[in-house]
Amino acid sequence: MFSLNKLSPSITDMIRFDHSHVMVTFHQYVSTKRPSVKKALVETICDALEIHATLEEEIFYPAMRQIDDADPTLMKSPGEHDAMRRLIGQLREAGPDDLQYDNLLHELMRDVMHHVADEETKLLPLAERTMSAERLNELGAQMTRRRLALLKPKAGKIAANTAVGFSGSTTAIVVGLASAMMAARFITKRASLRG
Repeated sequence: MFSLNKLSPSITDMIRFDHSHVMVTFHQYVSTKRPSVKKALVETICDALEIHATLEEEIFYPAMRQIDDADPTLMKSPGEHDAMRRLIGQLREAGPDDLQYDNLLHELMRDVMHHVADEETKLLPLAERTMSAERLNELGAQMTRRRLALLKPKAGKIAANTAVGFSGSTTAIVVGLASAMMAARFITKRASLRG
């Protein structure tokens, strides 16, 4: 019997990919860019962080609580997500012409980098040491399904922001091609299973 879990990347690989996506997008941001480009990059970062936080809170953190409910990094992570959401709200209220826009983004990214460092040096290795590869892939498949549901209502907005924010960027082309290839591989395998 075939399992979608075998096609999915592990949840830890997906979390690392999300972290990389946000960092690559942030590295495209320069305060001297046109307001429309700055806004598109910030919206890309904000949407990615909101979706990522939801996925971790709904899927990854509950699985980790079964392993170690008292882990300090795990305990503080939801609060860090809330702080990031507040900054995201402030960024969206401010707009790219506001004098505080650049500062708010840099404050958000400092928080993100601290959070990512904790997850990638503590939580993800703990998950990989304590969960089987099958369990990590099962959680990855759950994350993929939930991600698709979260992306669906925002797909047009995300595509437009990516096109504007990364216009002319070699990095964007590489990231876009890699994402398209992963999605195509997933859809092709899924379709062949249905056929």
